[in-house]
Amino acid sequence: MSPASAPRSSSTAGEAPNAAWQRRSLASVWHPCTQMQRAQTVPPLPIARASGPWLYDYEGGRYFDANSSWWVNLFGHADARLNAALRDQLDTLPHVMLAGCTHAPAVELAERLNALTGGVLGHAFYASDGASAVEIALKMSFHAWRNRGRGNKREFVCVRQGYHGETLGALAVTDVAVFRDAYDPLLMRAHLVASPDARLAAAGESPADVAARALAEVRVLFESRHEHIAAFIVEPLVQCAAGMAMHDPAYLRGLRALCDDYEVHLIADEIAVGCGRSGSFFAFEQAAAPGEPAVWPDFVCLSKGISGGYLPLSLVLTRDEIYRVFLDDDIARGFLHSHSYTGNALACRAALAVLDRFAEDDVIARNRAPAAALSAALAPLAEDERIEHLRQRGMIWAFDVREPHAGERFAERFHLAGRARGLLIRPIGRTVYLMPPYVLDDELAVWLAARTLDTLEQTLADAARAAPHHVARTPEPPTA
Repeated sequence: MSPASAPRSSSTAGEAPNAAWQRRSLASVWHPCTQMQRAQTVPPLPIARASGPWLYDYEGGRYFDANSSWWVNLFGHADARLNAALRDQLDTLPHVMLAGCTHAPAVELAERLNALTGGVLGHAFYASDGASAVEIALKMSFHAWRNRGRGNKREFVCVRQGYHGETLGALAVTDVAVFRDAYDPLLMRAHLVASPDARLAAAGESPADVAARALAEVRVLFESRHEHIAAFIVEPLVQCAAGMAMHDPAYLRGLRALCDDYEVHLIADEIAVGCGRSGSFFAFEQAAAPGEPAVWPDFVCLSKGISGGYLPLSLVLTRDEIYRVFLDDDIARGFLHSHSYTGNALACRAALAVLDRFAEDDVIARNRAPAAALSAALAPLAEDERIEHLRQRGMIWAFDVREPHAGERFAERFHLAGRARGLLIRPIGRTVYLMPPYVLDDELAVWLAARTLDTLEQTLADAARAAPHHVARTPEPPTA
């Protein structure tokens, strides 16, 4: 490591390296999704290096990246094949503007993603992050209708507890209060419809029944407002920020049919659930009924895993008929959205290396064995009265701790207990979830389940001691 790239000495006399980096970070960095006053009590974990699924601090501590570094890291850290592709691209072309120029990584990535949709969705429009991709899809939808002479179609529909990002347009179609409420006066109004979250099932209802109830509400809205609605945006199969709320694929089929019937665009936000996370490369692939032809949305937004956790990249794919309505001699009828790093060559090359891994290693099929092992090792949770809604979709697992057992600051306490057991894991409220990198194997799956269950036991035991008259104890579940 050269002097320029090595971390500068951070410690004052007698100060441990981790503590020194925490102190410096709190003095200079505004961390995302963090109440910085609380960060003084629970400072960020300093990470010095990473390899495979493991993160290492400055004092040799090792942590399994159980949430794939906010759901982006697919094949582990410092993957040799992705590293090699990026080194090659770095020596060839790191970046050139994509307005008026083009380059092989951007072209090849667009071609290959189009092929993965069977040629239905193409003309990739590149951006940097998930919220930007959502902004692009919303703008494209409205602008496409306006170019067709239907500028009155300017309203959007989103799902309760849905999350689509934190820029103002994306936040306007987000329904997570902690992100949205402070900025509500700045936002356009969107229609909210019922979530198909299977946890909302009444006695005797199936997930498909919940989906049918939610679709009925969409139909009522479309009947009255379809002349004004541009698009419906949905997270296919899993509403992640809502606590990994999972729904029946029938909901997606029903949405596609309703959007066709009422001339409304359908936007699939696959930023978190795409790239194999749901069990198919695109989550929307699971929308078709068994034996029926594939159904697709009108737009797909991808980010997070598409670059394997290496570089910021997002993109929007859309149908040719939408692309064509922007073609005109009048520049104002074109789609003029941009940013300086649109289609960055390094980021696109990382994404191509990710697609290579999917093709060469048959990743979707390969993931099934460790997924089954992890599900089996977590199965005791289904019998634990403190837990509800144990669930899985592809490479996503989640369960909810019942409120009487959780105690105050459950997510924070679980996170810290996980750190002490070699896990980097961040619950959402009372929902504990696992999104491990795809380098998981059977042995690691059993280890991960055991550490997760041990972390849970410690966290709930602490809550029971803090409020023993509120929490009824149950026998410890087996730890695989």
